[in-house]
Order: sequence, then structure tokens, then C-alpha cells
Amino acid sequence: MNFIGKITEMSKLVQKLAVLIDADNVSSDFVVPLLDEIAKYEIISVKRIYGDWSSPQLDKWKEQLLPHAITPVQQFAYTKGKNATDMAIVIDAMDLLYSNLFDIFCIVSSDSDFTRLALRIRENGIAVYGFGLKKTPESLIKGCDKFIHLENLIKIEKAPPTSILIPIPKNTNSNTLKPDIELINLIKSAIEKTKDKDGWAPLGQIGTHIKKTKLDFNVKAYGHAKLSSLIKSINLFEIKSSKRTANIRIRPAPKT
Repeated sequence: MNFIGKITEMSKLVQKLAVLIDADNVSSDFVVPLLDEIAKYEIISVKRIYGDWSSPQLDKWKEQLLPHAITPVQQFAYTKGKNATDMAIVIDAMDLLYSNLFDIFCIVSSDSDFTRLALRIRENGIAVYGFGLKKTPESLIKGCDKFIHLENLIKIEKAPPTSILIPIPKNTNSNTLKPDIELINLIKSAIEKTKDKDGWAPLGQIGTHIKKTKLDFNVKAYGHAKLSSLIKSINLFEIKSSKRTANIRIRPAPKT
């Protein structure tokens, strides 16, 4: 195989991403952590951002276009109250989809109107990663293969890890301090689904099950960099570590 042939074969192994940003629904403050996160998923072939660039509301975004090589797409608001930007994104997304050049679509918006678009792209066997604020409706979150809250991408310097369970003094009302019950049940369920006969479950399988169950799950939202660190902070679980892997189980009840 000649040099050109090798390059062609290598390019087939690299996932190509199309990034479509809704400037009307996403602040420019997130641009750096957003693109850093997306860059982890292979090569970004297309970066487009949509909005009415004649509007002063997008002035901050204009400053970010050239430094980050983002292509602006002008969409005038022809009718007040109608979101022409959404329609422009949908049209471009379908054109890109039918080009058969992309492996992953990244939709950056908190608008639930893109739920149907995400589902349509996935029907063609193409993965959709969503990025939006924590206010993003559940429909869009579940419409994507993976969803990341933009707030979780902002690094909080010197922030101590969050302890999920806080010991409650005897004289404290039980309603005063509450653990994150949803998180605990999520981890327990993952362990139950992946455990062996002795009750131990591989950490990797736990993480995979959690992400499939809760698409917007992110350990950083709990003040931890890794799932293992998060689980260690919860006194309901035991961790057994080895050189290759870590196993987790629900802590047995104390013998009486």
C-alpha cells in the first residue's frame, strides 16, 4: 500500500465530528471548556455557530469565532417570536447527515426543540452528544446518546471533594441533613446489575451502567474527578482495589 493509501486507511479509523452551536441558547463563557471536552472525542471536522450576528447580544460570541476557528452562520430573525436559528441548524444538520462524512454530531443547546433532530440522526446510526445547561429539558437529554451539562465543565479551583453522606448528630432532626438518595440508588442499582456471587462489581461496569441509566451523569457535579473517588466518599460502599481494577460492593450490615 502506498503512502496515500495508508493515509486514507488511517482517516477511516478516526471519528469525525460535526459541532453545531445554538448561539441564542449558549453563553460564550463556555466556549473553551466546551471545545476542550469535544476534542476528547476525536477530530472536529465542522464547527458552526448559528444566530443573528447583526444583534448586539452576540457581540461576545463574535470575539470567540476567529480564535477558535468557528464558522458563523447568519440567520436573520424574520418574524418576532419565531426561532429561525433552530430551523437553520436542523437544515444544516440534515445536509451533513446525508453527506455520510460524520460519526458523531454534537448539538450545543438547551432547547428541547432539538429532541426530534437528535432522534432522527440516531435513526441513521450516528451518535449524538448533547451539551447544554442544567435547565435543559429531560426530553433533549434522553434524546442524545450522551449529554453533558456545561456548568460541569467549568473547573472550580481548589474546591474540596464533596462528601455525599454527612454524619448526623443524635440531636439533629433527620430532615436537616439528607444524603443524595438518587445518587446512592443509582450506584446501588449498578452494583446489583453487575455484581458477582460475592457481591463485588467491577468499577468500570458500574460506571458504564450508570451512564446508560442517567445520560447526564457527571462525577464533577459532585466535586470529584473520578467515580472511584466519589464512591469512596460514601460510607455505604466498600472498595477492593488491585493493580488492574477496582471492585465495589454494598457494605454489609454490621452483625448484631
